Amino acid sequence: MAYTNVMSNYDIQISVSTQYIKAESNPEASRYIFSYTITIKNTGDIAAKLLSRHWIITDANNRIQEVRGKGVIGEQPYLKPGDSFQYTSGTMLETPVGSMQGSYQMIADDGRNFDAIIEPFSLALPRMLN
Repeated sequence: MAYTNVMSNYDIQISVSTQYIKAESNPEASRYIFSYTITIKNTGDIAAKLLSRHWIITDANNRIQEVRGKGVIGEQPYLKPGDSFQYTSGTMLETPVGSMQGSYQMIADDGRNFDAIIEPFSLALPRMLN
């Protein structure tokens, strides 16, 4: 019996880079600002549109913020196979270290809805984590 991995048609790769924004942060007030740049690449076989996002942001005190919304930075990018989309956004933590993870809710050209998973990544002051 042959097995076909249907989900291979829907392959969205997500890469992340982060930066601590010292000029906008105020550690004395427990205000740590981070930017993150996300690159979303469609490495699958079918075009897809990003409909919405869901973020889970956790600080070092295990305080969790959940963010849900339409698109990213006011856009709902449409990615054909091989296309990529990059954007930068930011978040505030009350601690110098935290993490983010989540998913993008997508719809493929064939009408199938699927989630593109954003693996956990760290937010930390420089030299805070080794």
